[in-house]
Amino acid sequence: MMHRARTLAVGTMALAMLAGCVERRITITSNPSGALVRLNDEEVGRTPLTVPFKYYGVYDVRLNHDGYKPLWTTHEAKAPWWELPGPDLAAEFFTHAVVELPWHFDMEVAPMDDENATLDRASQMRSSVQGMNEQNKSK
Repeated sequence: MMHRARTLAVGTMALAMLAGCVERRITITSNPSGALVRLNDEEVGRTPLTVPFKYYGVYDVRLNHDGYKPLWTTHEAKAPWWELPGPDLAAEFFTHAVVELPWHFDMEVAPMDDENATLDRASQMRSSVQGMNEQNKSK
């Protein structure tokens, strides 16, 4: 009886170790490459990059790159049919499966600031700050 229980336990552990798992990855590329990427407010690196993920659904995606307009959008990580409830149980026990989701983003070039316009804005801000300082002194 004890031998049978031990054999059953060893067999169960061996089966569990042989069971596959699903590896989920999102590969993010951008034009231009080298953009800083944030997924759901977590900085994950610069493009091109591959990050693991656990959950399917909608992700908040932000990309920043010098000289380009910041990109703030959402993108959905969609589950393949074999990851839907039901087939997913069988998929977990078969070969090591990989879900690779490719996401690509094109960024827009930021308009060049006219040097005179920048100086005008700086002058306006200086005047505004000086006006606030004078108001605070008179109180």
